[in-house]
Amino acid sequence: MHSQRSPLCGASQGTWVYCLAHVLHMDRNDYYGGAAASLNLNQLWRKFRGQEKPPAFLGSSKDYNVDMVPKFMMANGALVRVLVHTDVTKYLLFKAVDGSFVYKQGKIYKVPSNDVEAVKSTLMGLFEKRRARNFFIFVQSYDEEDSRTHEGMDLRTISTKELFSKYGLDDNTIDFVGHSLALHRDDRFLLEPALDTVKRVKLYAESMARFQGGSPYIYPLYGLGELPQVCIINLLHRSQDLQVLS
Repeated sequence: MHSQRSPLCGASQGTWVYCLAHVLHMDRNDYYGGAAASLNLNQLWRKFRGQEKPPAFLGSSKDYNVDMVPKFMMANGALVRVLVHTDVTKYLLFKAVDGSFVYKQGKIYKVPSNDVEAVKSTLMGLFEKRRARNFFIFVQSYDEEDSRTHEGMDLRTISTKELFSKYGLDDNTIDFVGHSLALHRDDRFLLEPALDTVKRVKLYAESMARFQGGSPYIYPLYGLGELPQVCIINLLHRSQDLQVLS
């Protein structure tokens, strides 16, 4: 439980006004995050094995942070931008995921996300690499507000399938662009306006470039359960800072 006096979001003649209410946080568990928590070994064992204790050979409980709902974050995605904007990231440590790969015909391939990687990729043949490179150059330079980058196409009206056809991409390339880069769950995107897919692929490439890692994904070093915890800490610290200014 945390209790902290909270300031009103307003000021009159430079003087902060405070309400009598308190910021109150209560949790039925001994960890943050609810169903999406990150559990140490003792917490994990208690959740699934009751009062049974974990075997000693598994080591220290604090060495474990097991996410109940694991999910990667795009390094330049909306969630990360919100965390940076609210200054929560000063309480968080992130680790870049080493790589993003696709499994095809019994082999594992690195997913190309820009024109340079497309040329080097063994996922495509020589002529397909050139077509994929041209497509990635278009995506990287595309600006929704600048018609000069549209190459005469309105991505709000043409389908994704029509856009791929313009660049002559084969079914194999379409499959990994749509599912490994744009992260579509099914093939319905092919009949939908191309703008959404282009934005998704662009986000993938921008996330790759943000931390110069091997993939566009990052993950909190101590698990996703850190997110609600640091948001509460940040709220309390901001409230204390405003009291000092008053």
